[in-house]
Amino acid sequence: MLNTAYLALGSNIGDRQFYLDESIRLLGDHDDTEIMAVSTYFNNPAVAPTYQPDYLNAAIEVRTLISLRDLFELTLVVEKKLGRESKGTRDPRTIDLDILFFNDAIVSDDDLVVPHPLMHDRSFVLKPLVELVPHFVHPLLNQTIEELYENLG
Repeated sequence: MLNTAYLALGSNIGDRQFYLDESIRLLGDHDDTEIMAVSTYFNNPAVAPTYQPDYLNAAIEVRTLISLRDLFELTLVVEKKLGRESKGTRDPRTIDLDILFFNDAIVSDDDLVVPHPLMHDRSFVLKPLVELVPHFVHPLLNQTIEELYENLG
C-alpha cells in the first residue's frame, strides 16, 4: 500500500542547511520511499530554552511503501547518521525528524504518537506544512493545516 507521510525537520547545530538537505537525501535514498515535496526552509528562534541557537525548519511530503513503524525507525537511523546524540526534547540537535501525519492514522504508543501531539501549537511546524498541504484536515482536530496556522495565538 502506498502511504503518504508529512515530516517536520529542524536543525540548530552546525551547518543547518546541510543537515536538512542531507536528511532529505537519506530519507529519499530508501528503496521504498520517495520525497514528493519540500517546503521553504525557515529560520526560527529557539522556543525553549530560548538561549539556544536559531533553528532552520522545513516540512516534507513522503510517499512510501513502508509502515509507520518502519518510517519511524528510518528517521531514527537518519538522525543517528547525522550526529544526533540525544533524543532529549530540549537539547540542541544536528537534526530532528518528526512524523506529523501518516495517511490519516491515529497512533499513541510509548515512543510514537501520530499526529504529532504538539504540532498545532507550533508555528515553526505549521508554517512550512501549510506551504505543502494547506487543506489537509488534521484527523483529531478536524481543522485544516491552514486553519490551525491562522488560529495560532
